[in-house]
Amino acid sequence: MTSLRTSCTGFVPVHFFQGLTRAAAGVSLAAAFVAGYSAPASAKPAAPSPQTLPLDSLGAFYAARQGAPLWLKSDSGAAANALVDLLASAELDGLNPGYYGVDALQKALGQASSGDRKAVARADAMLSQAFVTYVNDLRRDPGLGILYVDAQLKPAPPRPRVILDQAAKAPSLESYVREIGWMNPIYGQLRRALQSKSYAGDHERELLELNLQRARTLPAGNGRFIVVNAAEQRLYAWDNRQVVDSMVVVVGKPKYPTPMMTAYIRFASLNPYWFVPPDLASERIAPNVLKQGLKYLDQLGYQVLSDWSPTATVIDPKTIDWKGVADGRVEVFIRQQPGPHNSMGRMKFMLPNDVGVYLHDNPERELFSEASRLYSGGCVRLEDAPRLGQWLFGHPLEPEGAGPEAPVPLNPPVPVYITYLTAIPSGSSIAYFDDVYGRDKAALAKLQGSASTVASAGK
Repeated sequence: MTSLRTSCTGFVPVHFFQGLTRAAAGVSLAAAFVAGYSAPASAKPAAPSPQTLPLDSLGAFYAARQGAPLWLKSDSGAAANALVDLLASAELDGLNPGYYGVDALQKALGQASSGDRKAVARADAMLSQAFVTYVNDLRRDPGLGILYVDAQLKPAPPRPRVILDQAAKAPSLESYVREIGWMNPIYGQLRRALQSKSYAGDHERELLELNLQRARTLPAGNGRFIVVNAAEQRLYAWDNRQVVDSMVVVVGKPKYPTPMMTAYIRFASLNPYWFVPPDLASERIAPNVLKQGLKYLDQLGYQVLSDWSPTATVIDPKTIDWKGVADGRVEVFIRQQPGPHNSMGRMKFMLPNDVGVYLHDNPERELFSEASRLYSGGCVRLEDAPRLGQWLFGHPLEPEGAGPEAPVPLNPPVPVYITYLTAIPSGSSIAYFDDVYGRDKAALAKLQGSASTVASAGK
C-alpha cells in the first residue's frame, strides 16, 4: 500500500493511506413455478459467476404471493420485455449478457404468450432468476480501490427475497426496470447515456464506461446520505433518492488527493483544534517564525506540543530550533487553538478513519469562489458548514460557548461517499470534469494495456 500524507485533523494529523402459513392453493402454485423452472442452457458464463437464486427462495417468493406471477401479471405492462432488453445489453455494465440466458428467456416468453398456466409460471420464474442474478452482479464492489471505513457501506448483493420484494412493491414494475431503480439514479442516467450513444467520440464513451463503474458504489436506498464528488469539488445531500442540497467544496491538491472512501459521519466537533502536519509546519509555519518571530505563533493561536499523545503538554517555542524545522531536520508538533484563524473553522464533521480525512469548516472564504478548488491536504472544506450541520442534525450547531473539540453525537449516523466522477448527469445531458488527480488516465491506460495483452496472446 502506498503511503500518503494528509493535512487534516484527528488527534494525530499524519496518517498513511493505507415458518410461514399459506393456503394450499398458494403452495401448489408456487411448487408449479419451481417444478417448471430449469436453468437456461445458454446461461453459462465465460468465467466464474455469482451464486444464483436457490430454488427454495424462488418458491418461497411465489408462495408468499399465492402463486401470482410478477413479470407476467396483467398490470406489469412491458416489464418482462424491458428486463430482457436490459439483460441483452449487460455488456454496458461490464457484464456477460450470455450468462442471463436471454435467448432462453425470449423463447419462454413466446411460449407463455399462449396463456398456458405452466408456461407462464415457468417464464415468470426464469425472469425472476435472471433478474436476481443480474442485480447481484451489479450490486457487488467493482474493485476500484475505494476505502470502506465502515464495512457495512461496501456494496453487497441483497438477499434474493429482498430483491424480488422490492421489485414487487414498485409502483410501476416496467418503470422500475427501465430506470434501474435498484441502483443509484446516477447509475441509471449514465447507463442510458451510454446505451443511447449520447457521447462525442470514443474518449467520452470510455469516460462514461469508467464512471459507470464508479457509480455502482453509490447507495441505492431511500435514506439520507452525502456524496462528495472530488472531481467536481462539490458536495450533494441526498434524501429519498433525490438531491436536496449541494455546495461547493475545497478538496485535496493533486499532491495530496482526497481519497475515494465511504464512512459514517458519527459526530460533529465544535471549536476544533487543527493539528498541523510536520511537513506544513516546515513549509509554512517555521519560515514565518524566522521572519516575524514567536509573535507569529501567538497571533495565529499556535501552540507547540511535546507529542501527539492525549497527555501531550504545551512546551515553550523558544526551545525549538526553528531553522532546523524549516530545513526539515527537526520535527515539531504544533496545534492551532480554536478561533477565527483556525484552519478547521468552527466545526468539523467526524467520520473516524485511519487516513485523517474529514469534512470541516474553513475561514479562507475566498477559496470557494475559485473555479478549481484544489487546496487542501486531503480533507473536504465546506462552503457552508453550518447549513450542512443543520441538515444533518435537524437543528443549528452552536459553537459559541462550547469548549475546544466539543463533540455532538449524530444519531443515527449519516454515510458519506467520497467519489471521483468525471462524468455525471446534468439535466438531460452529461457534464464532464477535468481528471484533476489523473485517475481516469491511469485507469484507461490500464484497460488499454490489458486489451493489448489479450490481443497479443490471441495471435
